[in-house]
Amino acid sequence: MRRRRFLGLAAAAAAVPASARAQVPGRNYRIGMLMPTAPPADGVNAAAMIPQALGTHGFVAGRNLAVERRYAGGDIARLGALAQELAGAGVDAIVAIGPAAVAAARRATAATPIVFYGNFDPVALGLVASLARPGGNVTGVVIAPDGTLAAKRLELLAEAVPAARRIAFLAPADAAAMTLQVEETRRAATRLGVELPLVTVREGNYERAFAEIVAARAGALFVAGSTFFVRDRAAIIALAARHRLPATYEWREQVDAGGLMAYGSALAGTTARAADFVARVLRGARPAEMAVEQPSSLDLSINLKTARALGLKLPQALLLRAEVVVE
Repeated sequence: MRRRRFLGLAAAAAAVPASARAQVPGRNYRIGMLMPTAPPADGVNAAAMIPQALGTHGFVAGRNLAVERRYAGGDIARLGALAQELAGAGVDAIVAIGPAAVAAARRATAATPIVFYGNFDPVALGLVASLARPGGNVTGVVIAPDGTLAAKRLELLAEAVPAARRIAFLAPADAAAMTLQVEETRRAATRLGVELPLVTVREGNYERAFAEIVAARAGALFVAGSTFFVRDRAAIIALAARHRLPATYEWREQVDAGGLMAYGSALAGTTARAADFVARVLRGARPAEMAVEQPSSLDLSINLKTARALGLKLPQALLLRAEVVVE
């Protein structure tokens, strides 16, 4: 796979004084992690990956780093109280996953640095003043600078399954967080001449959601970018396989797990970059002056094993553009 580089890294590092880039010997650091989901079942998630990546910067959990985790368990309304808990606990930084968590953390504190990563537009949501100069206590890593990549993902899925004239859009129940993705995808669907029935998942009931998708006679599935769907990828991928639905996902890791295709970044690389931001903050860097970063390249990932199981013959032109092919 082509190595992914991130914009602004060298300049941002140079902007931090040497004194700020050094750890304080003997000091113990604390970070908070604010997540809208329930605790995950495996290690392919930010709750595990970011603290692990911080170890490469010398911040080792159990040695000089304590990690306070707060999970909303799927109830977005709980994020405000959980953010207040973390702010009141005096953590050195808060890692917020997803736009709702970032907004809750920002309301809870204007002093504690907040680091995010995700597939949303922080400027459009009013979370930062600009990508180049966030201007407050919030910064982090975004997948795309001015959108969510939803339109491109739909275009690639339509190219992979040209016979599909109806593509279901699977979204979490918190539809407000999906507004930008839905708008981008609907505009792309209009250009492509495909119908886009919206199906929401409530209380983790994926069986019911897929029953709606089948009833809508969808020929393919667009899985929205969501922390819930990363956590529940095994269930979604299994149901897509059962119903023989070609589907596109947000992260390469979902393709590794059996999903058909994805376009964007890799979760491992993105969480590693978010950990870099946290490390710089712990060493004294100010979020207001830390430019929001984005990948300088985005990858198309395709799982050929899944395509064969679906009886789907992918266009050669599409395969040639894939940076990652899972056999």
